[in-house]
Order: sequence, then structure tokens, then C-alpha cells
Amino acid sequence: MERKRDDLTRHGRLDARELHAWQSFMQMQEVLRGRIEQQLQEHSGLSSADYTVLTVLSGTAAGRLRAYELAALIGWEKSRLHHQLTRMCTRGLVARCSGGGRAVNVEITAHGRAVLEQAAPSHSAHVRRMVIDPLTDDQIDQLAAISTAILANLTAPTGQGDAAQ
Repeated sequence: MERKRDDLTRHGRLDARELHAWQSFMQMQEVLRGRIEQQLQEHSGLSSADYTVLTVLSGTAAGRLRAYELAALIGWEKSRLHHQLTRMCTRGLVARCSGGGRAVNVEITAHGRAVLEQAAPSHSAHVRRMVIDPLTDDQIDQLAAISTAILANLTAPTGQGDAAQ
């Protein structure tokens, strides 16, 4: 059902209900991010960023992507990815290799794959306990729908979520 908004609300101010939703979302996100980071670090020595990169790379047929494709898939800027990959290469989790021309490929190493495979069951169980188990089936579907709608807005070329607004 489409909500009607007055001019004041459409032009930036959040009403009490919207503000409560926003603040609850932000608080949940901060607590969840911290607990995920802590669990990953304690059980596998990985950061959330490490886990994200390894998961995306392991999901490809060759375990390899061009750096710009990896950055696009995880929504990171080139600089952030570069620094993250440098740390991961030092630890033997990924390797950079020439992709022809000026292209750089990033590949998950055997060590990176082994660390990910060791971390995944514990991480999945932790996510289940923190996020999935407290929700009903309908709420899980709603969470997916809400997340998809927000992501679509943020990634649309002319979406309201872009920085030009």
C-alpha cells in the first residue's frame, strides 16, 4: 500500500514512525556487524571483509575474478579493495595475477579456500542464531523483500539513494 506523504516529509524530515524504523535499523545493523566480526575473528581469524572477498571468489567457477568485477560485486571502491587484497595476499588467502593488458585478476588460494571452508559452518550457524531463528517464515520473506528493495534503490543509476540527490 502506497503511503501518502506531505511536502514536509517528502523533503527530508522523517516522521516519528519513520525515525523509529530508521534508528532501530541502524542500531540493529551496528550490533549485528560487531557480533559477526567478533565471531569470525574468534573462530577463524577472518574479518568480515576477508569473508566477503573469499565467499565471492569461491562462488565463481574458476575461483577468480578481475579486480574491478570483484569490487563491483561487493560494492567497494578500488582503493578499499586494493588495501584489503594487499592484507589478504600477505596472509596467503588470495593471489593477484595478470589478467592480460592492465587487468588484474584476484584468485582464491588453496589456503584461502581451506580457511573459508573451516569458517563457513560456524559462521552460518551464528547468522542463523542471530538473524534467522528469531524470525517467522513470513518475516524472513519480508526481510528479503525489504533488503532487495533498498538495494535496488541504492544501485539504480537514477535511484534516490545515489549521492547526487
